[in-house]
Amino acid sequence: MNPNNVSISVIIPTVNEANRIYSLIQFIIKHGGEAVLEVIVVDGESTDDTISEATRAGAMVLKSAIRTRAAQMNLGAREARGSVLYFVHADIILQPTFVDDIGESLHLNFQAGCYRYLFDSDKRILKINAYFTRFRGIMCRGGDQTLFVTKSVFEELSGFDEYYTIMEDYDFIMRLRKKYTFRIISKDVIVSARKYEGNSWFRVQVANLTVFMMFFFKQHPQKMKRVYNMLIRRNELSH
Repeated sequence: MNPNNVSISVIIPTVNEANRIYSLIQFIIKHGGEAVLEVIVVDGESTDDTISEATRAGAMVLKSAIRTRAAQMNLGAREARGSVLYFVHADIILQPTFVDDIGESLHLNFQAGCYRYLFDSDKRILKINAYFTRFRGIMCRGGDQTLFVTKSVFEELSGFDEYYTIMEDYDFIMRLRKKYTFRIISKDVIVSARKYEGNSWFRVQVANLTVFMMFFFKQHPQKMKRVYNMLIRRNELSH
């Protein structure tokens, strides 16, 4: 049954996510029901079994020659048939009610939105970090919260700006909120704490704040990415 009459294309950008992608796709198919028209995995030249695992799980797999989330998600959106695009990172545990939550949001005349999040960690400092995702400030946003948006609005805004090899989600949300209301759903998705496992909390916060400042002062994305990668150990990142 699809009581909200919503049609959703779930789009997942990946790079080397073989250990996670199968279970995520199966979860989406199980809980999405007939509302989910397709799960589109857009792979950025993985060197592991991400593509075969995604195919085995039942997803449509596209290969992107450009290894950035903006380019990968735009490619997925161009192929999507759903009236709603739902962008999901591969290391997220979704709400099983995501179809109803998105349908309710549309019924309330929200054209886009996201969830709050929690980390898959018992560390108190990460619980404090996650608490702030309930607030509306742009610094409290990010792709880890997942993002739904109607395809018509996404196309009107010309999708993600591929100039941004980092911070593409913040740029998109800022442009979107100039014209449309944005809903923060009062439920949590679960985010991997793997970035924090190989880096101290302080190190990650410094990296995040540094890149935010560079973004708002309109520094070139490649420079932002270089600085971020210098501060954060690469083996904890999927991109």
